[in-house]
Amino acid sequence: GAAHVGLDEVPELAIESGLDTDALLALDSALDELATFDARKADVVKLRFFAGLEISEVAEALGVSVTTVKSDWTFSRAWLKTRLDGAELT
Repeated sequence: GAAHVGLDEVPELAIESGLDTDALLALDSALDELATFDARKADVVKLRFFAGLEISEVAEALGVSVTTVKSDWTFSRAWLKTRLDGAELT
C-alpha cells in the first residue's frame, strides 16, 4: 500500500519530514553503513522511518518477533544518533 516516490520528490519529502536534503543524505549514508554489519537493523529503520510502519507491522514484514524489532529499533536509533551527531537533524 506504499506510494511510489520518484527521486525528484526526495527534496519535498525531506521538507515534509523536517529534514533538509543534506541531513537526509547523511541518514542514508549512515543507514548504508549500519546495513554493512546488520542489514535487519537497517531494514527496521527504513520501515519505521521511511515507510511509517508500526513495530508490529515491521515484525510481520521481517518475520521476526515484536521484541526483536523493539530491540533493533532502540539500538539503531542510538547508533544513528551517535553516528550523525553534529548533523542538522531537526
